[in-house]
Amino acid sequence: MLKSLAGKTVIVTGASRGIGRGIALRFGQAGINVLAVSRSQADADAVAAQIGTHAAGFAADVSTAQGCAAMVQAALQKFGGVDILCANAGIFPAAKLSEMTVEEFDHVINTNLRSTFLSTQSVLPPMSKAGAGRIILTSSITGPITGYPGWSHYGASKAGQLGFMRTAALELAPKNITVNAVLPGNIFTEGLAANGPEYIAAMEASIPLKRLGSVEDIANAALFLASEEAAYITGQTITVDGGQVLPESLGALES
Repeated sequence: MLKSLAGKTVIVTGASRGIGRGIALRFGQAGINVLAVSRSQADADAVAAQIGTHAAGFAADVSTAQGCAAMVQAALQKFGGVDILCANAGIFPAAKLSEMTVEEFDHVINTNLRSTFLSTQSVLPPMSKAGAGRIILTSSITGPITGYPGWSHYGASKAGQLGFMRTAALELAPKNITVNAVLPGNIFTEGLAANGPEYIAAMEASIPLKRLGSVEDIANAALFLASEEAAYITGQTITVDGGQVLPESLGALES
């Protein structure tokens, strides 16, 4: 059993839906104060309301330094500190390389990777002052391990997060701040459901456990990395994919 984190404070970016919402709700269930951050105040407030009085919603564009500074200030004013950052904000619009525009590429990189840098940088003052901190990035198997047509910009952003993580972990270790990442596989969210039943069936067929993951699967991994039991883990990744990256082909699953 993990030691209680009740009374600690987490900022969760991209908290209004999907994996981010799952992380915010799971951390809230653990008694952690939650600042749920979204571009929409109404959406952020809705998540906070589900958690209860130890949560608050905040609207910010975390691809900007101003937005990240404002969310940290909000957490300090509401809860008095920032112990954990779950840098989860991300988008995955599909665009084939031959048709992708510079604006589409930049939008994904800014939302997924630039926000990781800015949100991490923004929590350093309160974490350094406290003498401890946990930073957990939501990366992906797509980019660091696998590829998928239409997601070259997404894959680049997610692989970039891990390059960022390793050096950040080195720099922040003397401050007792750890930096780790969760790599989700195919997780059943609103965005994935929009791809339709054929896509979902094809994905399930390629996963050894024969099912998509849940947002709770990712949230539980993030909660572990935030725990006292994970205090000696930094610069590492946890792949949560039902074994999807293991077979070298679909034939391996049929053997």
